[in-house]
This record gives sequence, C-alpha cells and structure tokens, in this order.
Amino acid sequence: MAREMIKVTVGLTGLVLGLTGCTGGGDDASAEGRPRDGGTLKIVGSSDVEHLDPTSVASVGAYGLARTFARTLFGTRASNDFQETIPVRPDMAARIPTRENGDVGKDRRTYTVRLREGVQWNTDPPRPVTAHDFVRGFERLCNPASPSAGKGYFISTLKGMKEFCAGFGSVDAKDAAAMADYQRDHEIEGVRAKDDQTLVFELEQPASDFLHLLSLPYTAAAPQEYDRYVPDSAEFRQNTISNGPYRISEYRPGLSYLLTHNPAWRQNGDPLRERHVDKIQITLGQDSPETVQQQIEQGVADLAWDQPVPTSAIPRLRDDPRFAIRDTPSNSPYLVFNTLSPNNGGALGKREVRQALEYAVDRSALIKIVGGPSVAEPLHTVIPPGNSGYAPANHYPTPGESGNPAKCRELLGKTGHTDLTLKFPYRTNSVHKLIAQSIAENLDACGVKTELGADSGGSFYAGTISTPANAREGQWDIAAPGWTPDWYGNNGRSIIQPLFDGRTYGQNSTNYGGYNNPEVNGLIDAALTASDPSRAAGYWQQADQKIMEDAAIIPLLDRAHTIFHSSRVHSAFFLPTTAGYDYTRVYLQ
Repeated sequence: MAREMIKVTVGLTGLVLGLTGCTGGGDDASAEGRPRDGGTLKIVGSSDVEHLDPTSVASVGAYGLARTFARTLFGTRASNDFQETIPVRPDMAARIPTRENGDVGKDRRTYTVRLREGVQWNTDPPRPVTAHDFVRGFERLCNPASPSAGKGYFISTLKGMKEFCAGFGSVDAKDAAAMADYQRDHEIEGVRAKDDQTLVFELEQPASDFLHLLSLPYTAAAPQEYDRYVPDSAEFRQNTISNGPYRISEYRPGLSYLLTHNPAWRQNGDPLRERHVDKIQITLGQDSPETVQQQIEQGVADLAWDQPVPTSAIPRLRDDPRFAIRDTPSNSPYLVFNTLSPNNGGALGKREVRQALEYAVDRSALIKIVGGPSVAEPLHTVIPPGNSGYAPANHYPTPGESGNPAKCRELLGKTGHTDLTLKFPYRTNSVHKLIAQSIAENLDACGVKTELGADSGGSFYAGTISTPANAREGQWDIAAPGWTPDWYGNNGRSIIQPLFDGRTYGQNSTNYGGYNNPEVNGLIDAALTASDPSRAAGYWQQADQKIMEDAAIIPLLDRAHTIFHSSRVHSAFFLPTTAGYDYTRVYLQ
C-alpha cells in the first residue's frame, strides 16, 4: 500500500501548500471504546439528487448516497486528515493491481482485477456479485437514456469504449429491452470478465490515474435486474438493489429516503465501510440553511444533507467541537457561460464578450457571503490549489478583488454588445440565491441586465444546465454551478476533461456551456498519454491557461466546506468528494 500512496501523490503541484488546514472538531473518533449500534441517523436538507442510478450520479450528495448501497472495485477511506483520503484502496477488489504482483502488464495497458469473495446482492435469495455485474456497469455508462457524465474518462482510456458508446447512442432511449439487447449483443473490447471473480481491462494508452477511475461511483457493479428498467427512470428509482451496508427501503421523490440494513452485507467483506445505525432517514424540502442548522443544534436532526453551515452561524460556532471547516479544494462556485445561446445575437459565443464580463465580478463580496477568508479564497484559474496542474495566474485582475465595472463596460463597448440581457437560473438552497444576486448587481454595474430564475438543486443539475437542447434554445445564458474533483492526488483530468472536453458534449454533460476548443482537446489528449503524472500536470496547466484566455468560465472561489453535526453523532469522518461525513461510519449516543 505504501507504494500505491507514492504513486498517487507523485507530480502534484502545490497539494500540501494549497490546503487551508482543518478547523474545528467533528471526528469524535471512537475514543470511548466500541461504537454503539442502533438508532436512526436523521439527515435534513433541500433538494433530491439529480440522478439516483449509480451510473448517472454526478453531485456530491449523490456520491455520498451511492456509497451506502453501490460498491466499486476501489475507493477511498473517509478521514478528517485530508491526506489520508487521497490513496486508492481496495473495495470490492481483493488487492491493488501492481506490476510487482503481476496484475498490471509490462506495457502498463492491461489490468487484472480480482474480486474479493463473499460480497452479495440483497436479492431473494442473495447471490454473489460477479465480474459480469461490473461489465454490465461499464456498459451502462453510455446508455442513451441517462448516460454517465464521466463516460468521457473511459472513452479516452478503455479500448473499444468509443465504438461501443457510438453504437449505443442510436438505441431507443425509452426502450429498456432495446438497451438491454444492445448490451447483451455488443462488448467493450477493453472490459471483460475472465471468470466470475476476475476482470481484465485493456487500455488504449497507459494511464497513471486508472485506479482512480475504477473508484468512481458510476463504475459500480450493476445487477442483471437493472436491465428491466430505463436507466434512472422513476421505475428504476423504486427498484435499486444493494451490495453495500444499507439499502433504500423507501423513496418518496423530492421528499425523503429511508435506508435500512442490507441483510446480505458482511463487515468482513468491506474494508471501507462500517454499519452502526439501524436506519438513515433523509428528509428533503428544507431550503433554509438557518432552519436546518437550528434543527441540528436542537437535536431534531443530526446532519445537513446538501447545505454547509449558514454563514451567520459560523462566528459563534468556531470553538464548538461539533463544527468543522473541512478541506475540499474545489471550484465552487464558478460562473459558466452558455457559449451556444442564441440570445443577444449569440454574444456569449464570442470570446471578447466573455473576456469583458470576466472583469465584472466582485469576489470580495462573495467571500463575505460564504463565511469569510477562513472558508474561501478568490480563485482565478480553472484548476484550484491542491489539485494536479495548478499554477497561480490571474488573467483578469481587478483592484482588491472587487471587480472593475469601468473596464467591463469599455471592453463590451468595443464588441458592439452593449445591451445584453442574460438569463441566470440559480439554485434555491444555501447561499446560492445571495451569490446570484451579488453577481447580478456586478453585471448591472457593467451595464448588463440579468433575469434571475429560481431553480431547485436537483432540477438545476439534472435538467436546466445539463440538457443540450436547453442550451441551444437559450433557456439560460449564465449559471453558477460548483465543481468538486472526482478524486484528489493525480487528478488533473478530473477537472479539465469533464468540464471542457467539447468532444463528449451531450446529455448529462458537465461541460454545461458547450465549450469546444480543438487546442484544449489536444492538450487533454497529451495529458492523458503523458509518460508520468508530473508531465501530465504540465499539459493540464497549459489547458487551464488556454481555457482562461477563452474565458469559458469565471472562476470565483476555492471554498472549503463548513459542516456541523448534532451532539448524538460520533465517529464522523469526512469524504471530500462527497462534501460530507461517511454515513456508514457514524454511530449515535
């Protein structure tokens, strides 16, 4: 394992220097003795997940939920020490493949992954999870109904994935049987089950981050029963099957989840999770972070589902052991331009217009909104500090980070687009409305009108900004999503590729604005085929610079996550990629 830890941290730029350091308590690691089992963990928040099907999950909340019932080959361990969350560890795999143990080929293009024994689905009767279930999971990544936002990772890495996905795209997205037939009749050349316990992956080129890709939640095994349903459909969501410690016993869309024990799960077959509480109750529909915070402090709830601690509460909570500021090096939020919008004569498709708008934003005001400099720092690059490929740069500096409306107006005047009106949907939970209002005021100072529109978090990500037809029809012009990398360590592609590779733009894409620059696409390819992580980091840095020259987005904040738990919660360990505590390790007292 020590060798693997070295592999995933080599070549990082400023990982340690970029971290802010955790503040506060919140771990309550089992110093009192053996964790107490039982009770109901009560979680309260705003929006339903944008996708519940593990194949389609894309948000931090969905990642945290999927961890409870959908296991992957590899994973990471929750910890309140950020560095301990980085290494890839076996989950359903029996061991880490290396060249030394013979599981990685001499050319570094063949990976053999052996499954641990004894892991079962909660079917009736329970049956073993097999390598064939993982093959099915990979095949579902490109389904036309609800494809994975991360399919681009695998199209550029696995042999035959590009061809498999191209063919799948022509299948009727409303016909579950037709999709199941396509999966049965076609194979991905680079993914095969050697036998029930052994998977073999063939790569197009060596990929130093391949094990990280195999830890992503949408690479989870998929039982054969999933072939009965249209992926992520309402029917699918009522019929999830678990191989993790919990199962979804009751799902009321937009309202609640009830998770209970999966009777087929065994602790000795799961090195990353535990199981202490009897039930996990997730209650949705509460947009006010102040109300959520009040409920947790009063003991009515235990954890927040999808909202950080409200900014107003941070000063009085700083010395409270239940409060913490956790490292999540991220671009959160950022302002994305819909480059495909026909509105305003297609103005946002012009680089000079976007470059002018880069000068509008007052980041100092946004920092105050989210909790001050201990919570967030201004960000001017696509890649935040603490991620591979980061290098400090500021292409559009303004005095005191407060914006330069005069320069914005001047540059807009040169473009001939001085009468812009931008449609601006915003998420309704947490401080997103305040952030949108602040940015709208900045744009107004630069002579740009905005039309703000409230949009729930689930709808915002699942439909509004991830549907190409909406972008092309001009249903939105700018939006402020957030992006937490899919993994940390050797993670350059976990930012640039999903957000800016124009070749994989389509339904559920996280390249929300349809940005497509062949030069950036070429740098992505160069990074993916680089001989080592440090060389790859150089290409990611070049891509970052080019994206910022094109003004595809306005980076806003590198923001840590403020989090609080009730007095009942013990053994709270943080997962940066889920922006939350690992529900499977919590116990109550």
